[in-house]
Amino acid sequence: MPFRAEQAGEEGKPPLIVILGATAVGKTALSLELAEEYDGEIVGADSRQIYRGMDIGTAKPSAEEQARVPHHLIDVRPPDGQMALATYQEMAFAAIDGIHRRGRVPFLVGGSALYLRAVTEGLRIPPVAPDPALRAELEAYAQENGRAALHARLQNVDPEAAAGIHPNNLRRVVRALEVVQTTGRRKSELEAADPPPYAILKIGLDLPRALLHERIDRRAEEMVASGLVEEMSALLAAGHSPDLPAMSSLGYREIAAHLAGGTTLSAAVERIQIETHRFVRHQYTWFRRMAGIHWFDCSEAPQLAIRELVARFLCRDCD
Repeated sequence: MPFRAEQAGEEGKPPLIVILGATAVGKTALSLELAEEYDGEIVGADSRQIYRGMDIGTAKPSAEEQARVPHHLIDVRPPDGQMALATYQEMAFAAIDGIHRRGRVPFLVGGSALYLRAVTEGLRIPPVAPDPALRAELEAYAQENGRAALHARLQNVDPEAAAGIHPNNLRRVVRALEVVQTTGRRKSELEAADPPPYAILKIGLDLPRALLHERIDRRAEEMVASGLVEEMSALLAAGHSPDLPAMSSLGYREIAAHLAGGTTLSAAVERIQIETHRFVRHQYTWFRRMAGIHWFDCSEAPQLAIRELVARFLCRDCD
């Protein structure tokens, strides 16, 4: 497919189309349609869809959807595996470069803002090796004093990093403190960016908040009806601890509490809905920090306008 790079203002660079937005806004459906129309492949930018066996609760593209368009960076780790941000970035760049070599168009799709920024901005990840003893100490502090207390410690030593990390995201709070205590320098100081060699088009999907909340609430109910409880039971039966970082994902922690007898199923569903509403606010806080996003209101049927934007970007009808 011909591509006129100068239309994106970055002459000579191959294209990367980014589709981002909040949970349940409609990224999967749009990305499939565009990738089919423009001979593309999809690179996942979701920090939970990387885990095998966690399909329903992460709203992972179905087997049928993945058969329609090649997907990358889905099902690449077991639930008890780890995915450092630097590893994700390296794998994403490799996938995107492979798609370019095949003469196709890469679509980076997801709602994990840090994954998206790692690729589109070329974040330079601090090269600090994990310190298991320090991590255990920090996690014990959070367990004894609360996650907000540990986040307050980060706020004291690296307020810029703390501003970008939700207090409930224990893994990232611990990592930021680990960087400070290991290097003596703030994580925010060590991070820089090397913009990747792509012409990038960022498409953001949005919905009025009330409509988005309705969609989130309906999807939570559909996930349970589709077997989320059974999926969580199977993960536990396979020996995966509910305390794993992967199991902190929305949906799984609430169903784990239900299975442990701590709450009714209806209360668990309601908690999933409430926590997802809260998570969406956090997602948009991150998205507001990303430059150059073309936002579209999905309640206004923007498919034609999006297609026209993509066509201009790729110069589909160039000679």
